[in-house]
Amino acid sequence: MAEGVEAGFPGASLAHRVPDLGALELLLAVARLGSLGRAARELGITQPAASSRIRSMERQLGVALVDRSPRGSRLTDAGALVTDWARRIVEAAEAFDAGAQALRGRRDSRLRVAASMTIAEYLLPGWLIALRAQRPDTAVSLLAGNSAAVAERLLADEADLGFVEGVSVPAGLDAAVVARDRLIVVTAPGHPWVRRRGPLTAGELASTPLILREEGSGTRQVLAAALGGLARPLLELSSTTAVKASAVSGAGPAVLSELAVGEELSARRLVSVPVDGVRLDRALRAVWRTGHRPTGPGRDLLGLTRHRGQG
Repeated sequence: MAEGVEAGFPGASLAHRVPDLGALELLLAVARLGSLGRAARELGITQPAASSRIRSMERQLGVALVDRSPRGSRLTDAGALVTDWARRIVEAAEAFDAGAQALRGRRDSRLRVAASMTIAEYLLPGWLIALRAQRPDTAVSLLAGNSAAVAERLLADEADLGFVEGVSVPAGLDAAVVARDRLIVVTAPGHPWVRRRGPLTAGELASTPLILREEGSGTRQVLAAALGGLARPLLELSSTTAVKASAVSGAGPAVLSELAVGEELSARRLVSVPVDGVRLDRALRAVWRTGHRPTGPGRDLLGLTRHRGQG
């Protein structure tokens, strides 16, 4: 057993001096069943693989552990002693595993989601219903705000997963596109733009005071980037619903997600006004802290968005 002396050198790390759990579980099975073959079958490995693992452990420890004969396998005196030690290690590992499962269960029992307003109002409800069917025991909390606020929540570890609508991924976050959306110009039916013979130009839209979301809104960021700037807002409101209601009332034109105005367009409470010379398509993204890709229910929700996203 000279080979084992080098492996057991006091300067070697503990990981090199102590057999792994698989080898210790095999030794315990041999002790219980009295046969290397039966132990191998119980653990789902071949007998040659089991023999190789026992020999490797003997070399590592520098002592013989098992006497093999046609009648079966018997522990040596050293093997019996090592088996007692192995049993304590395996029991400790089982306690460790039970504790880790409890931690995972605690983590998986809740999911904190932060989402920008359009996604929170028009996409997340369907995604969360589907998640509920998969994970009925997970409690989900939803914090709705603008895209800047979503990033702040994630970076402060106040949310596990976020959804934003802006033109870029906020610093400190990783992202995946989960859906695509289009912004459209809408007005009440009585607005002069409805009677125009041709579409608006990008310059006209940029120079017109609009009903807008507040600074930090993803919708506003996309619009400002597409037009190269915006006129001073006619009204500045903190939710998509408020912007839409103001436009329906005739207060002025607004630019809103196509997702948000389908019902109003169908009922002619709002009218879509075409615009030339500007693209108002945008990506909707799931975001999370860099290096902390979602796990558990967050990972499942992310998967659901990819199956159910728009476009």
